[in-house]
Amino acid sequence: MISKDLIIIGGGPSGLCAAKTAAEAGIHVMIIERSNQLGGQLIKQTHKFFGSKSQYAKTRGYDIAGILIKDLESKPNLEIMKNATVVGLYPDLVVSVLYDGKYIKYQAKSIIVATGASEKFLAFERNDLPGIYGAGAVQTLMNLYGVLPGKEIIMVGSGNIGLIVSYQLLQAGVNVKAIVEAAPFIGGYKVHASKIRRLGVPILTKTTVQKAIGTDHIEAVELVSLDQAWRPIPGTETEMTVDALCISVGLSPMHQLLSMVNAETKFIPELGGFVPVVNHHHETSVPGIFVCGDAVGIEEASSAMMEGYLTGLYISKHLGFVHPNQKELQNLYETQLSMLRDGPFGTKTRVGLEKMREGMKHA
Repeated sequence: MISKDLIIIGGGPSGLCAAKTAAEAGIHVMIIERSNQLGGQLIKQTHKFFGSKSQYAKTRGYDIAGILIKDLESKPNLEIMKNATVVGLYPDLVVSVLYDGKYIKYQAKSIIVATGASEKFLAFERNDLPGIYGAGAVQTLMNLYGVLPGKEIIMVGSGNIGLIVSYQLLQAGVNVKAIVEAAPFIGGYKVHASKIRRLGVPILTKTTVQKAIGTDHIEAVELVSLDQAWRPIPGTETEMTVDALCISVGLSPMHQLLSMVNAETKFIPELGGFVPVVNHHHETSVPGIFVCGDAVGIEEASSAMMEGYLTGLYISKHLGFVHPNQKELQNLYETQLSMLRDGPFGTKTRVGLEKMREGMKHA
């Protein structure tokens, strides 16, 4: 068994930021990342971020990833393990890792779970046809590997991810025939939706995909209108030819490792589904195991970064270390996180966190 001070599971934005502040406090930090690259979702995001300068406003996602990675380069007490998958997490703070075809066990003094989120999917007839992608898969194909998912595509979901990926598809020369949204309103920022509409892409609200059509790959989709109870309205079916369909209907926090240690979890729709219950310092019900980023509630990457910085500071105190600027940085990041959640798009997060504190299991 190999002993470590702090193990961070996940090298995305929250994990990298947690590593920075924890390492600066003098803790020996180990990041375990299942991919061959650090940065998580940031490395495939080509759009510029909103927010303030301190949250990398007007900077593209992949450039932000580069900045966060560079911040760690001079840390002698930081160890990074890539292409490694955590397959086991245990209450005595033991982590089991599959690396290079071998299983390795680590004993940690404390653990941060920063595993992020997975894409939700949509139930409809023949939704397993080749050519049906999640929005993250489309971003990976285009922005990392330069591969178009198709020439004619329909986007399902009008949240920020759906709108941004639709714009990236248009920039790549793909014909986005429509954006389909089951809700009666557009879910993302108006600035994104307006940009899409100016380019001639219709956004069809109260509409969903009823079935995919094709033999060995998708060739068309059947759309249907929905009533106020979200039920299909007979006679409103329309068919559109496509060679790809992109699904962007939200994300689910990846809580599975935390379930292995019986950490308390609750179903809170506003946070994305089942999430670990954490205290104000992001510690779970299992002493020594902390969580940050989308694994504890779906938000923008800017919020995940602030949570990461804070969790690194919180865990420093937990392990008996003190960051040289502990109080100043904690106040700074707590204020910035609060500001990010103060706007109308932070309402869901605020409600979700309040439900967590009140111990409510369901909406």
